[in-house]
Amino acid sequence: MRFIIFALVCIGFVLTEEPFHYDGYKVYQIIPKTVDEAYYLRSLNEAPEFDFWAQPRALNATVTVMVSPGTQASFENDLLAKNMDFSVIIDDVESTVQDENFRQSRTRSVARGSVSFTYFMRYDEIVSYLYTIAEAYPNIVQLLVIGQSYEGRDIVGVRISGGSGTNRPEILVDAGIHAREWIAPPVALYIINQLVENTANGYLSQDVDWVIIPSLNPDGYEFTHTNTRLWRKTRTPNTSCYGVDPNRNFDYHWMLTGASDNQCSEIYAGPTPFSEKETQALKDYLSANEDRIKLYLTFHSYGNYLLYPWGYTSALPDNNDELYALGVKVNNAIRAVSGTNYIIGTSTNVLYAAAGGSDDYVKGVNGVDLAYCIELPGGGNTGFNPAATSIWPIVQETWEGVKAYHDYIKEKYV
Repeated sequence: MRFIIFALVCIGFVLTEEPFHYDGYKVYQIIPKTVDEAYYLRSLNEAPEFDFWAQPRALNATVTVMVSPGTQASFENDLLAKNMDFSVIIDDVESTVQDENFRQSRTRSVARGSVSFTYFMRYDEIVSYLYTIAEAYPNIVQLLVIGQSYEGRDIVGVRISGGSGTNRPEILVDAGIHAREWIAPPVALYIINQLVENTANGYLSQDVDWVIIPSLNPDGYEFTHTNTRLWRKTRTPNTSCYGVDPNRNFDYHWMLTGASDNQCSEIYAGPTPFSEKETQALKDYLSANEDRIKLYLTFHSYGNYLLYPWGYTSALPDNNDELYALGVKVNNAIRAVSGTNYIIGTSTNVLYAAAGGSDDYVKGVNGVDLAYCIELPGGGNTGFNPAATSIWPIVQETWEGVKAYHDYIKEKYV
């Protein structure tokens, strides 16, 4: 789920708009078998030469990391000296990126204002679709602009409401806060598509309102299409490297754990909480609507996790039993479609500790009891590059889980 800006190229690559190439970058898999081996891998987490795609979270669990060319020899020597087993699963990341670019170019076909689940839509296409359905379905769809990105793009979402009254429970959904996680926005778009354009699902918005923001980090998302495919952060310029990890930038136990004050780190938390216009926009929306929001879903990739707070501590939330039980219902609904299974639990206990995330903030500050970070299935060589043919099965199975969330909210609050 994470990408790092490499120190050796930080000044040149990050502060220019030239496309970045991954020639010579390799991806390794390592399985730490001892505590010392796990600590060694964790000690590399903030080093700009390493990009951990699967974190060292437990003994005998696979760790996946991309390593810059100039560091590979010393890294392999360290692994050998420590008698750690490893394998190279991608010998040249650039070839993988080029293959993805080729597949993407062959599958692009959608009329302006339409939605497609056969390729990964660009941000202007996403926004065009939202404007189109707001115009076509004015009785149930309201266009929302919750703020602007650093580069001036509107952060656009929709409110979907098929009933009457002003005190209806609300489900808030966002996606794409991490730029390179391309499978997340299509899931949000599919939820919109099914709620609005599939009349059989009209009942889902009769008693519950939905607010859905398909791409919370539009600058970063566009940058992954035009310049650097594995970019993770925002595009705010700093003194040495661009960007902040927006999911470390929320003001709830900010910088306590799992975050960095190194501008060139993939998990750079920013100079202050809410330094980013994108996170500030979500904060403002939350502040104005927190009394109505009963469920918060933020879609990420990858790894098949249904995570809930807390990310800043291993302590369990007061309503852990409820959060876990609802996660089981959602997982069962997804698994019934195609057998896909999710790991359920708090972020710290089943994945890794990371303070400053949006789900912790929504629960801890806004008082929304039910908040989940959903790590969608990965795909392709990197996990972040599922084939376009994977979009359709992923959005369909995830939709069944989303309906299970709705049913619980309706039962509890309506």
